[in-house]
Amino acid sequence: MQSPSTVQMTIISLFLIFTLSLSRKAFLASAGEDPPPRFELIHRHSPQLSEREANAYSPPKNLSERVRQLIDGDIARQEMISQRLEDRRRRGRIRKASEISQHRTFNGTSNIVKIPLRSGADRGLGQYFVSFRVGSPPQKFVLIADTGSDLTWMHCNHKGENCPKDGLTPPNRMFQADASSTFKTIPCSSRTCKVDLQDTFSLSMCPTPDTPCAYDYSYFDGSKVRGFFANETVTAGSIDRRKKVRLKEVTVGCTDWANGNFHNADGVLGLGYGKNSFAATAAKLFDNKFSYCLVDHLSPSNFANFLNFGNTSKQHIQNMQHTQLILGELNPFYAVNVSGISVAGKMLNVPPEMWHIHGAGGVILDSGTTLTFLGEPAYAATVAALRAPLEKYKKLGHVLGPLRFCYNDPRFDMADVPQFVLHFADGAKFVPPKKSYVIDADVGVKCIGFASAGWPANTVIGNIMQQNHLWEFDLANHRLGYAPSTCDFHSQF
Repeated sequence: MQSPSTVQMTIISLFLIFTLSLSRKAFLASAGEDPPPRFELIHRHSPQLSEREANAYSPPKNLSERVRQLIDGDIARQEMISQRLEDRRRRGRIRKASEISQHRTFNGTSNIVKIPLRSGADRGLGQYFVSFRVGSPPQKFVLIADTGSDLTWMHCNHKGENCPKDGLTPPNRMFQADASSTFKTIPCSSRTCKVDLQDTFSLSMCPTPDTPCAYDYSYFDGSKVRGFFANETVTAGSIDRRKKVRLKEVTVGCTDWANGNFHNADGVLGLGYGKNSFAATAAKLFDNKFSYCLVDHLSPSNFANFLNFGNTSKQHIQNMQHTQLILGELNPFYAVNVSGISVAGKMLNVPPEMWHIHGAGGVILDSGTTLTFLGEPAYAATVAALRAPLEKYKKLGHVLGPLRFCYNDPRFDMADVPQFVLHFADGAKFVPPKKSYVIDADVGVKCIGFASAGWPANTVIGNIMQQNHLWEFDLANHRLGYAPSTCDFHSQF
């Protein structure tokens, strides 16, 4: 999601902002040995969310409605990604919050932290939510997990006399800051505010030294949040379900004014790559690695997806392939170096500039996007190659949004679908299951699950393409690992 301007929610979509200078001992507080913490990612169609007030997250009534909702979210998110990356290329860096607020732009036994992921997307924020507890004693919230932004915030009620007083229509749940013994505001006069949080759109206003460090954050659809930064304690589950892990001095946003559509969520969890994002700073405490595994999007909704920090189990390392992970070039997104695509064993004729991250192309992984969006030259070549052996099947009489090639023939046989392979520049290959790119769009309807991103454009590997694989992000070594997986929590970790 773009840091200065929108909101989107689909998969995976998870992280909080940690203070970089803290040592591991200062950051962790748990009884006995530190168990690996975990967080669950919740898909937007999970019944866990439908139980919330106003039924804002009601699961779709049927498969076609489900796919339509996911596509609507994708369209909004692609606008956000496109605008944000174009803005970044044009200016060389993300604009300061004070400038952006006037415009509508996008902007072995190692320690492991696990966070279950479930999904939630509509306005460009992503398809997944994360459940977490913050404060002492812990207060429970559900946040949008957004891999496209780096600000983590929640609706907040704080009566400190130096805090902003902007009005806020009370949401369903608010963090009661005054009820937490570990809540501590970050002064606007501090180096943390002036330097460390500068890229997270802290404002320069500082009427008194003790005034909390304020932010004014905008999203692409015009949604905006205002508030101030504070350090707090976050309580997470662990691989050992009998124990909880407390992460101290986590930097969070206390939002006391919000305007826009956040789908009844309690806030946003910024998971993009950035020095203040939860992903980068939490991973630094746990071997500089985090991983996630996303189940089939048509799996029973009680199946959980997890976000993990720390090393992956030896069982998965044996089957894991690795390729270069490109960090810092297209922040807050995670990029990879692709060299080409093959279908049925034949390399497609795709212009090399499609994959050049420093040019008009490049490839990113985004759990907040459902479909995989290819730059038009790659899209045209890929779809043509996939369609050829499927011409004998009856086509759907209309298109389903960006899904242009669908079939409603009872004779349809997945064995006729040729194998799609993504080739990385260092020789690694990603071979997804066929159900990840020829998808069920309705009862009896199969669609080629790629969409055109236009051109020039970035290629986006969406969460359906990533499903049934474990993805490990090694931030220290700039390496991406991936391996087929059932995403079963107990068998993996």
